[in-house]
Amino acid sequence: MSTARTVRMGVIGAGFARTTQIPALRALPGVEVVSLASARREKVEAAGRQLGVPHVTTDWREVVSRPDVTCVCISTPPALHRDITLAALEAGKAVLCEKPTALDARDAEAMWHAARERRVLALLDHELRFLPARQRMRALLRSGELGAVRGARVFYRNDNRASPERPWDWWSDASQGGGLLGAIGSHAVDTLRFMLGAEPDEVLGELATHTPERPDALTGQSRSVTSDDEARLLLRFGATTAAIEMSMVSPGKPVHGVEVSCARGGLRVEGRELWRSTVGTRSWERVALPEEPPLPPGLPDNEWARGFLLLARAFTQALREGRASVEDAATLEDGWRNQRVLDAARRSHVERRWIRLSSRT
Repeated sequence: MSTARTVRMGVIGAGFARTTQIPALRALPGVEVVSLASARREKVEAAGRQLGVPHVTTDWREVVSRPDVTCVCISTPPALHRDITLAALEAGKAVLCEKPTALDARDAEAMWHAARERRVLALLDHELRFLPARQRMRALLRSGELGAVRGARVFYRNDNRASPERPWDWWSDASQGGGLLGAIGSHAVDTLRFMLGAEPDEVLGELATHTPERPDALTGQSRSVTSDDEARLLLRFGATTAAIEMSMVSPGKPVHGVEVSCARGGLRVEGRELWRSTVGTRSWERVALPEEPPLPPGLPDNEWARGFLLLARAFTQALREGRASVEDAATLEDGWRNQRVLDAARRSHVERRWIRLSSRT
């Protein structure tokens, strides 16, 4: 495939895709967004006009079947990920799928196997892997200069869902894949696997739903919330234990980051900054990183948008060059491995015990 070939994207979903993915894709050379699908007619038509997408539809199958679509970007609730991914792969399209991978590990495994059989580029949108701070953190850990890893933790806190007046939506519905564990926990699990270069052996999870009902935006009537808004996990990577603590209902300054403690020092990423500590100094020093390029117009200035822009650039460049892989990107196999941990955390919460993961390779 010539590097001059245009990549034509079909996007399914008009939430994160509308605010971040489509503006980022349109800013890349040799990339066009030619089709957009979303379930609500008025929403998809408004998004199409706003973003200059020539074809809009309420039926995702129309996007998948279009002969001019090179790749399908899936940004729907997780309950649809499996069916859309399998249909896109069957049609010979490349796939960039949002996380969490699917509703459970069985569906995620079906997606991975289909991509492997088709031998096309199929990735998950774990865009945080591409942030310079996290890339540098991983390189320092791999170098061994800090010594053996002793522990790690991922932390996330905001109050986006603290108000009980926030309307019910799919995020409130576990059957659609809603909830904090899937939305942010999938990133947290992927971060630990990516940074430590290892697979967890056991999982202990505790979930909470602090707002059991929310008002329906259309009727005003209360609807039950079945998804979690707070989660705590412990993961054992051999002799190393990692912790994940996440909340969407905690007041104060929002924070999101990862720490890794080693024998001779530690590393901490918070947002897009990297900090380093040496044992005995009892202080953190900021690590210099390459200057980030300016964001294209229309993109929010946050870690998700900047990470997605970097991932999308690598992804579409691989398509233009005819490659079926992208260095450091999360594959659908990674998605299956992440999903196994999320499933184990849910099971652990119900059974109130450690869940041991099978040693499948």
